[in-house]
Amino acid sequence: MKTENWKAELPQGFSTESRVWIYQANRQLNESETNQLKEKLDIFCDEWMSHGRPVKGWAKILFNQFIVFISDDTQDRLCGSAVDNSIRFIKEIENQFELSLLDRMMMAFLVNDHIKVYPVNKINQALENGLINEDTLYFNNTVTTKSSLENNWIMKLKESWLAKKINLPKMI
Repeated sequence: MKTENWKAELPQGFSTESRVWIYQANRQLNESETNQLKEKLDIFCDEWMSHGRPVKGWAKILFNQFIVFISDDTQDRLCGSAVDNSIRFIKEIENQFELSLLDRMMMAFLVNDHIKVYPVNKINQALENGLINEDTLYFNNTVTTKSSLENNWIMKLKESWLAKKINLPKMI
């Protein structure tokens, strides 16, 4: 799996301060699921409203495992009900496709060109067993803006917020 070209998938004409939400699936989506979900995401974005006006929104499946929403609300702030509608939509997707998308205790890493997901309480064990290391690429799903998505979504574990929470080997 190549991580170099994913940024080309991001929308043009959106502010770097556009809001971002990343929903990580507990498993890879297959081709049929991806096609069905892409259609649903397009419809949702076309119908997404805030304060009675269309949201300048975008949604896409990246790496067959992450659903990324972007809303350029720099001109017109997104209302709470618009955010609630997106969460409700994600819950519908979870049910329809038998996925877990809202579990923030699962961490994703790129290992041997495959995405591996570990519960946060098993990260130290994965480190000890050599399944991941400080240079393993980590998907930082806590990013909240388009700029941070572009610059800080995929990073080495040792450079992430998670590094402070786990037992990385000490450098001498």
